[in-house]
Amino acid sequence: MSFSLPDLPYAYDALAPYMSAETLEYHHDKHHLAYVNNGNNLLKDTEWEGKSLEEVVTGSYGKNIGLFNNAGQHFNHLHFWKWMKPAGGGPIPGRLQAKIVSTFGSVEQFKEFFIQAGVTQFGSGWCWLSVKAGELVISKTSNAENPLVHGAVPILGCDVWEHSYYIDYRNRRPDYMKAFVDQLVNWEYVEELFERADNA
Repeated sequence: MSFSLPDLPYAYDALAPYMSAETLEYHHDKHHLAYVNNGNNLLKDTEWEGKSLEEVVTGSYGKNIGLFNNAGQHFNHLHFWKWMKPAGGGPIPGRLQAKIVSTFGSVEQFKEFFIQAGVTQFGSGWCWLSVKAGELVISKTSNAENPLVHGAVPILGCDVWEHSYYIDYRNRRPDYMKAFVDQLVNWEYVEELFERADNA
């Protein structure tokens, strides 16, 4: 299978004022498209041609850095657009909320830990909420790396590459992280991934 760029699941200005149309136009139409095009070129004539995206990501990790970087970022962004929605944030669905509370002590504590992971990721990368061995785990990774390559299933991720927030927040990454968690997260999609991972 080849990589393709999906349309955004909402209008470019739908996440304003927390994420601007200009940010989404650059991030989706330029950056994500580049990962798709570069990934398709690098995939040709490799052992991973015709494999699923997840197989390309996990298989190329540590073996083909160029392909991994672009396939990883394609995977990350396919979910990133769905991890946000207009009028996001709000209450977390029941079973997922119960798991978050039992793991982290409270929803507020979880948010603090998640934001801290994003703020303290040095340079470009991501922060994550994942399911690993049936448990919820918060982590951070550099560049294109994601929890798949560490045996976990990501159910929420926030992009902390500068192109994700610099137009709107300049160097105020903590403000971007707080806006993401409080105003943008599509918890229904997070719950869907949680249920899928939990029942796998």
